[in-house]
Amino acid sequence: MYILTIDQSTSSTKALLVDAECRIKTRINKDHQQYYPQPGWVEHDPEEIYSNLLAAVQELMEQTGTSWEEIKALSLTNQRETVVVWEKATGRPVYNALVWQCARATALCEELATPENSAAVREATGLPLSPYFSAAKISWILQNVAGAKERAERGELLAGTIDSWLVWKLTAGAVHATDYSNASRMSLLNLSTLDWDINICNIFGIPPQMLPRLEYSDVKWGETDFAGLAPVQVPIAGILGDSHAALFAQQCYAPGMAKATYGTGSSVMLNVGTSRLPDVEGIVSSIGWGLSTEVIYVLEGNINSTGATLKWLAENLGLLSSPAEAEALAGEVTDTGGVYLVPAFSGLSAPHWDNKARAIISGMSFSTGRAQIVRAGLEAIAYQITDVARLMSAGSGMELNQLRTDGGPTRNKLLMQFQADMLECTVLPAHTEELSALGVAMLGGIYSGMWKDRGVFAKLLQPAGSFTSRMESATREQLYRGWQTAVQKCLES
Repeated sequence: MYILTIDQSTSSTKALLVDAECRIKTRINKDHQQYYPQPGWVEHDPEEIYSNLLAAVQELMEQTGTSWEEIKALSLTNQRETVVVWEKATGRPVYNALVWQCARATALCEELATPENSAAVREATGLPLSPYFSAAKISWILQNVAGAKERAERGELLAGTIDSWLVWKLTAGAVHATDYSNASRMSLLNLSTLDWDINICNIFGIPPQMLPRLEYSDVKWGETDFAGLAPVQVPIAGILGDSHAALFAQQCYAPGMAKATYGTGSSVMLNVGTSRLPDVEGIVSSIGWGLSTEVIYVLEGNINSTGATLKWLAENLGLLSSPAEAEALAGEVTDTGGVYLVPAFSGLSAPHWDNKARAIISGMSFSTGRAQIVRAGLEAIAYQITDVARLMSAGSGMELNQLRTDGGPTRNKLLMQFQADMLECTVLPAHTEELSALGVAMLGGIYSGMWKDRGVFAKLLQPAGSFTSRMESATREQLYRGWQTAVQKCLES
């Protein structure tokens, strides 16, 4: 028996089969096009994403010879903040999906950001008034697509994050819903009432009737036959935003446990329990997961460019043939020689929240070569995680003794060791890159009875290794001060 899992990420859509031992039997990956109409603008074609989902599922089932009767449930994890607005009657998007990286709503947010509005958004949603989050992106579409605002007010348009879009398509328009983890990233959910906040909707000019129904992650949402691919109806159960799914798969069930996901960007999450903590400047409050038995709150810091930095070094500068070469090349030198790379390619998010900041490389000399710049790119990933983790720990009063990590870059031992050195704590990389997919599969498996409860995962999901700090305190603080100086130059440029 298997859980069929969809992991819809920034760059691709994956279909995976997860077995009863929490192992991934097979994975099929379908990349989708990235659109950059203007500097700072990022779009996806939502129809292409849906088509890729169906193609990946079909190839997965055919390649493995799995029968549909062996599929216990469909579970879904997704890129967050990315939004789609579509016609209720036809299901056609009125515009491309605006991706979480997209900064086009910056001017809109600046216009809205009166002291009263900024305070209201932060108090209700736990998020700053920022183009990073979904509400500003929806508002931009309504203001810039001809007739969209009027059509939305008439109830003709729907809006949602990628999970909502895909569930709508998979159920042929029968279900328009989102879970609490994705909802908490839209800048429209009131974290106290756990409902859409009408006042915040009004600030952004978003008719509430556009928004999806709020649902728990671990219940049955509906059924799908994958547009006729399956001869049976498969229950949809287990939906979480990708970073939240990783937190669940990392088994960060208790307050004080934290994880960092290293992907295109990064999310650092700290479980703070069943009550929202007072706001921490530079860090956001969100919902880790909303289950039928509990709602868990988190502090989170989001970083725009981590894995994307290595991709940039490879594809734009040609310093690497692929990001996988970064460890070997960076390991040719013992340090960066004073070089710092601040990867503000689409601004700096947590804890600075400066959308106008742009990337810089500082500290170069005639002795600087490929290895130093690549190492600076790797170290920049760890520095950004450290910025967020230090602030999170101080703001919550919870000491960070351990950081659980996941994502492709965690296979880089140099990066993981430097992360442990900077945080002066134990870093535990996950045994697989696919933590987000496993997290929602765990929920789908519990729903369908494949697993009794989450207690079984302690044995099934062991860390791949352990890294502890080996750096002298004086060296650590000297390096970190150099990073802070470089960030300040970036913010002032």
